[in-house]
Amino acid sequence: MDVLRRYVKDETVDLCYIDPPFNSKRNYNQIYNNVGKEDRAQAQAFTDTWTWDTEAEKGLADIQSNPNGKYTRQTVKLISGLSDVLGKGSLLAYLVSMTLRIVEIYRVLKPTGSFYFHCDQTASHYLKLVLDTIFCSHGGDFLNEIIWCYRQGGRGKNKFPSKHDTIFLYSKGKTNTFNADAIRVPYEGTGGYVSKGRNIVNGKEYKTNPLGKIPEDWWDIAALNPEAKERLGYPTQKPEKLLERIIKASSNEGDVVLDAYCGCGTSVAVAEQMKRNWIGIDITYQSISLIMKRLEDTFGKDVLKNITLSGTPEDMESAVALANKADDRTRKEFEKWAVLTYSNNRARINEAKGGDGGIDGIAYVADRDENQNIIAREVLFSVKSNKTLSPSVIRDLFGTIEREKAAIGYLITLYPMENLVKESKKYGTYTNTLIGQSYPKIEVISVEDILQNKRLSLPISLEVVKSAERKEAENDNPTLFD
Repeated sequence: MDVLRRYVKDETVDLCYIDPPFNSKRNYNQIYNNVGKEDRAQAQAFTDTWTWDTEAEKGLADIQSNPNGKYTRQTVKLISGLSDVLGKGSLLAYLVSMTLRIVEIYRVLKPTGSFYFHCDQTASHYLKLVLDTIFCSHGGDFLNEIIWCYRQGGRGKNKFPSKHDTIFLYSKGKTNTFNADAIRVPYEGTGGYVSKGRNIVNGKEYKTNPLGKIPEDWWDIAALNPEAKERLGYPTQKPEKLLERIIKASSNEGDVVLDAYCGCGTSVAVAEQMKRNWIGIDITYQSISLIMKRLEDTFGKDVLKNITLSGTPEDMESAVALANKADDRTRKEFEKWAVLTYSNNRARINEAKGGDGGIDGIAYVADRDENQNIIAREVLFSVKSNKTLSPSVIRDLFGTIEREKAAIGYLITLYPMENLVKESKKYGTYTNTLIGQSYPKIEVISVEDILQNKRLSLPISLEVVKSAERKEAENDNPTLFD
């Protein structure tokens, strides 16, 4: 919401698609490649549990006080009424959060813009009411309730199994982009006889389009199975075919596509492929890092030259501010940014704290063991934001390296610390037997080094995140926000 308010101007977006949390009361983890001794290593990607707290209270107060008349009278009445009906609990907290953000999305859409809201049956009935009060009350239109059907997932024991999601389509104004010919599908399944140029249904004859028919509002598009080539290990990842249909239908080349909950970047990758400009926003640098790697894998390193990355530390002042956030979850973003940026998005975030010696990230390097078998050795990352640190930090890191039989340890410090650099030189080198090259056993990297583009130089690091399929891209002005 803060990014939408600060960075995205009024009426500048042609198409917005969001796949936000569904209020599923679950936590979702990113799954990494099975490298080294760990089985299905994972780190929390996002939390879909909601509580009534001070942020929810502030959001409700903002809607009810309606500063500058940004909320419609219908929106204020609806949320106030739901407060009375539902009480101040998790569902209302979720609906307040969505309302605040949908209002900002409405603001940034062009008068001809389209909005696709992806949800499931958990709260879709409430969300449609919210959407109606924001879009229809302003003169926009509800266009479709699209049912995305799929077969993957569990089986029902005492009910019919849930095998669909809902995608609400709204237009901001009375006209909107809809490229029917770009999304037509074959006429199979029309219920009648189809031949050259005609379609007979229930005794009536209709002229057919040589490109096929416009898809109905139920879409039979397969969800991603665990072995799908597209799958990157990110929870709730959607198939590219789903986003291809949406982006083709409701935007043109050069248009601006916004995804305000971009996750692992399916909408971003598809928009890049289809020559749209795009804006992606996510709350965690873990997602931004995954998208950067996905784009690099898919389109090559040159694609990164055209991306503006905002909301991450750009100087010492912003790095210090992020590292010193009062909120634990936000402060964790500093550690993620430091590890993933320095490792060129090749490390994984370590969530298992405690007996790991304060390790915040792990990468892997290929090497040989004593029997000349190729193995994966760990590369450990520890991040410290203290203003001063004693040499004992280096000794502790070395102890962890020895215990875990890791190859190398990197200590990333918020401030430059010459005393630690001096101490690190006492611990010798690591020699990689595959290439016969030696590296410091422990290296101290400061945030200043990272801001000056110093990066991990190991040439044979193993991928902890599945690589995306290579494609070609021609694009100009994409933007990622964290």
